[in-house]
Amino acid sequence: MNLPVRSFPKPPAQVEPYVAVLGIDLTVEFLLKFGGAELYVPENPKGSGRLEALIGAGKVQALAKRDYLLPRRVPLANPWLSACLHAMGYPVAEIARKVRASESTVRTHLQRYSARSSTP
Repeated sequence: MNLPVRSFPKPPAQVEPYVAVLGIDLTVEFLLKFGGAELYVPENPKGSGRLEALIGAGKVQALAKRDYLLPRRVPLANPWLSACLHAMGYPVAEIARKVRASESTVRTHLQRYSARSSTP
């Protein structure tokens, strides 16, 4: 059985270090949980943190090695998140609830990402 290949938008610069370590699916989940907050990424996780519970000790260590690339505050990246969730098949109303924005705002984000991908 062949599943359709999802086409995700290019991540913005502040999100790229997370995507490089976590991949797109886990980055989306990570940003929805931690976006907008300052986050300490330990070099040696102890097995009890919320970050480690979400992404695992190995990925926490990999993020810590890229700490110099990470912004102090985890980005919200709502336009990019909206486009990714849309690519994952979520309806606009559910995307709006997840990114805590209006449906109108989500549609605007999707139109902007659609326009970016259609320009040569």
